[in-house]
Amino acid sequence: MSFPYLRPRRLRKKLYLRDLVAETRISPRDFIYPIFVREGIEEPEEISAMPGQHRWPVNEKLVEHVQKALDLGVHSVLLFGVPESKDELGSPAYDENGVVQRAVRLLRRELGDEVVIFTDVCLCHYTTHGHCGLLGKRCVGGFCEYIVENDTTLELLGKVAVSHAKAGADVVAPSSMMDGMVKAIREALDKEGFTDVAIMSYAAKYASAFYGPFRAAAENAPQHGDRRTYQMDPRNGEEAVKEVALDVQEGADILMVKPALAYLDVIRRVREAFPHYPLAAYNVSGEYSMLKVAAREGLVDEKKIVLEVLHAIKRAGANIIITYHALEAAEWLREGLDQKLF
Repeated sequence: MSFPYLRPRRLRKKLYLRDLVAETRISPRDFIYPIFVREGIEEPEEISAMPGQHRWPVNEKLVEHVQKALDLGVHSVLLFGVPESKDELGSPAYDENGVVQRAVRLLRRELGDEVVIFTDVCLCHYTTHGHCGLLGKRCVGGFCEYIVENDTTLELLGKVAVSHAKAGADVVAPSSMMDGMVKAIREALDKEGFTDVAIMSYAAKYASAFYGPFRAAAENAPQHGDRRTYQMDPRNGEEAVKEVALDVQEGADILMVKPALAYLDVIRRVREAFPHYPLAAYNVSGEYSMLKVAAREGLVDEKKIVLEVLHAIKRAGANIIITYHALEAAEWLREGLDQKLF
């Protein structure tokens, strides 16, 4: 026999043969579609920083948009609120008539159990200072600095989660990276009888430059300072496993790594360390927008590069992909483009 005996190319020569032996497959049911809901508008608003994305009013337009997702096979949405007013305590976040709470009630009433509703639990959209927790001031030796008060924030995160659960949320998703947030939210939910409401924790959320377009969309950029004292250092990988382990101990039902593309190694580490837990990866706004802009400039094939990215995230170990590409990708998968393009 001639060398080489094994020729991997044999299984690549035809389209359907390649598809038959493909190791990784994505489906619209793997996706969670993030949606911004805005108070005080009647028509969708374009988000210039995120081409193709909108802020949605809490009315029939939102219902129609989510119905479109359902028709494409995307049955999970993650709601982010953009309120009309903010204050130092972020109180609109836990207002029973807040924008997210009203959106949840509307979708639950109109679409029933066809839609799985995830809600972001944080204060940054609702505080005048834009930080993810209550802000205090610490002075030592004549030097004063603003600090995010971890422990006093926890009670408010519990109130936000309970208000979402009362409205009909299936899963609450704390994103503030406060130490102990999962435990505080689990206890608050259980105390109010919401033992079946699950928690998807932003367990390893990095202080990333990829969040820029989101902050423009949600209007939640910090007014001073930054979030490096509570979000993770991008230079660290082992620390992510520690953060995730703490959330597992506190009762998280679904784990998350955010962002996705620059942290595929972290997704893999978490998958290997916690093989029995559902793992989500957030394909964030900067990752979305840079592909959109590159495609608009004719630099890349949008369909091919988006599907390549989503397969990479799944291949790294994520069961669930939170992505703004969800509806487009679902359409492309329906057309069989994953087979044709690869």
